[in-house]
This record gives sequence, C-alpha cells and structure tokens, in this order.
Amino acid sequence: MRIDKNQLGDTNKKGITEHNERFDFLGYTLTKKGKDVNAIIKKLQDFQVAIPSWALGAGGTRFGRFGFQGEPSSLELKIDDVGLIHSLTQTAGAISLHIPWDVPTDYNAIKDLANSHNILFDAVNSNTFQDQKNAKESYKFGSLSNTSKASREQAIAHNIEVIKIGDKLGSKSLTVWLADGSNFPGQTNFQSAFQNTEDSLKDIYKTLPEDWKMFIEYKPYEPNFYSTVIQDWGTSFMLANACGDKAYTLVDLGHHLPNTNIEQIVSTLMLKGKLGGFHFNDSKYGDDDLTVGSVKPYALFLIFNALVYGMENNPQNPYPAWMIDASHNIKDPLEDLIQSLEAIQEAHAKALLVDQELLTEAQLNHDVVKCQEILQDAYRTDVRPLLEKARLNRGGALSPIDAYRSLKVRESLIKERGANSVASGL
Repeated sequence: MRIDKNQLGDTNKKGITEHNERFDFLGYTLTKKGKDVNAIIKKLQDFQVAIPSWALGAGGTRFGRFGFQGEPSSLELKIDDVGLIHSLTQTAGAISLHIPWDVPTDYNAIKDLANSHNILFDAVNSNTFQDQKNAKESYKFGSLSNTSKASREQAIAHNIEVIKIGDKLGSKSLTVWLADGSNFPGQTNFQSAFQNTEDSLKDIYKTLPEDWKMFIEYKPYEPNFYSTVIQDWGTSFMLANACGDKAYTLVDLGHHLPNTNIEQIVSTLMLKGKLGGFHFNDSKYGDDDLTVGSVKPYALFLIFNALVYGMENNPQNPYPAWMIDASHNIKDPLEDLIQSLEAIQEAHAKALLVDQELLTEAQLNHDVVKCQEILQDAYRTDVRPLLEKARLNRGGALSPIDAYRSLKVRESLIKERGANSVASGL
C-alpha cells in the first residue's frame, strides 16, 4: 500500500481552515516575542528520525507476545511500512536495520525500494544478545566480553559483517549494544570483562570505513540483573575514547535508572564531542520502551533543550543520529510510531522556543525563578500548528493519526498481508 498526494490532500481539506486560524494566531504571538517562525519551521522540516526495522511489528515482554494483524513479514514490507509513516509525518526519512534479522538478498532492489519512498539507511545494528541458528559458539555468558576467545572472535566477526552489509546499503554507522553481564556475585571478573570488551571493540573499530561512526550503547540492567558490562554513559564514554575519534556514546532514554538526569548526560557528552546517537522512547519503571512522551513529556522537553543548545554551541560534536527504539505490545505499531514522532517534534519545537540568551542571563544572575519561567513559558506553548505547517510544507498529513485511520491503512495492510502475517526478528 502507498499513500498518494491526492489522498492526503483530501484528508487535509477537512481541517485546513482551523489549522490556518491556529497557525496565524501562534505565528503572530511568536513573532511579537522576537521568534523567527519560518526558521523554526525549517528546522522541524529538516529533522528526520530513523525507524528501526524491529519496531514495525508488535513487541512483547519476557512473558509473551501478542501479535498484530498485517505485520510486515519481510524487509521489503518493513521498508514499505516506513514509507507509509514517512508519507504521513514527513519525519521518518530513514530506516535502521537489525542484523541478522534483516539481511537483504538483493541490495540494489532494496536500495531502489527505499529510494522510491525517499528513505535512507541509518545505523546498522549488530545482534550478539541471542544465539543464532547454526552458530558454533554461544553468547550465553557474553559476547565481546566473554572469557571464551572463540565466542569473542565470533561476535567480532559478526559486527564486521554487519559493517559490510551496511556499507553496501549506504549506511554510515554501526550501533553496538551488548547484553553482556552477570546475574550473580562472583560470576564475572569485572576488570577482565571490561578489558575484553574494550579489546573487542577496538578490533571492530579498525575495520570501520573512513567516513563511518561507531555508536556504543549502554544499559544498567537486563537481561542480566547483577551487572552489565557497559552499564552507564561513563563506561560507554571510556570505551569510545579508547577506540578513537570515530567512536561515540549512544544515549537511549529507557536505559537509565529512575530519576537519572539525562539532560545533564547529554550536555556533558556534547561538550566533549562524544554524543553520537539518540534512541527515543519513554519509561515508567525501567526499560519499558513506551511511546515517546507518553509518561514524561516535560523531561523529554528538558532533554531537547540540552540537545538544541548543544547543536548550536558545540561544533565539536557531530550532528546526532536520531532513532526511535520502542516496544509496543498492545498498540498498532504504526500508530505508536506516528505518536512517537509527533511527541519528538513537539519537544523539539518547544526547545527551539527557549530564549537561550535570556536564560543564560538569568543563570548568571542566579535568578532561579526566572530560569524556570523561561523554560516553562516555552513548554506551555501549543506548538502543534508549527508541526502541522512543517508537515504540510513537505506534503504530509495535517493530522497523521486521523489520516492513517480515515484512509484505513491497517485494514488495507491486513487485506494485503493477511491476519497471521508476523514481523521477522521479534
């Protein structure tokens, strides 16, 4: 299924008058405050978030998975689904593949398909947290950190193969997330595990093409519950520094203990030029990977305030790679991703409204009340008309969820693929 411009035009007509009224009022208000509305809209139009190939089917938990009808059962269908999301939101201009779940059989055909949807290939992701069929060695007790040299070499070889696959697709980065760790005291020598991981990452790093980056992700727990080898941003930062200039830390919103000050982590990494990528989701207790902005929208705004500041003031840090990494086990996966994209852009737009000069002045004067007022004035602004204008300018939907439902996208996918189609890799 594809959505054409005529279909979107018909759905947009229903709300265009109200949109124009709301946009004109907001534009007038922001202009009076000295904001360049057109510049903000341009930044929103340019902001693109990668959709991970594993998020297009229903997710699950350690206890089970509830499937969703009409899921994409092949890489081609996953790209088609990202194309549907992008046609509606105009914010999902890339797909991030997970290997070996999504290995192309015909690279030229896959690239042509993605190009037809105006989709690029973002970071490729390795998988050493599962034993693959016919694999000689096991990752039960770790991959890059394993005491077994054979297991480490197998994991290194897999990551190198992932780089080769990504290079054929035009990707420019590798994301490494490890499940390595321990469940019981005394099970692992922490220093040996760290050193093995560093040595393994260096071996992978040596094979990176000149214009590539390596993103090192971290997580405090799960699937191991006593220790994780790369448990926090500091450990990732040390490993990235040990590898070299093309290695960076990747921040996943759900990979933090409750009440962690993520905006401070972001700020520090950007100051040091080491924030490479960002995975968006939300969580209540742990790594729940809920819809972005569904639980802590103000925290997301504060993080974006740090990101916007860093992108403006830290030229030593490369432009980050943005991706959604979420698990939605009861929602329509495509609707969930659309909601996440909306929440990301909303937080982004609000952060762009923060008067950074005025905020800096208030900080220098230790005017704590003024600092809070400046942030909350931006946060309380209803920026949805800006998001709508950005989508309309690019040919997207005024209201992506409403368009998705009125065009009966899920019903069409079920008709095309059947009720029992299951996404691969989950």
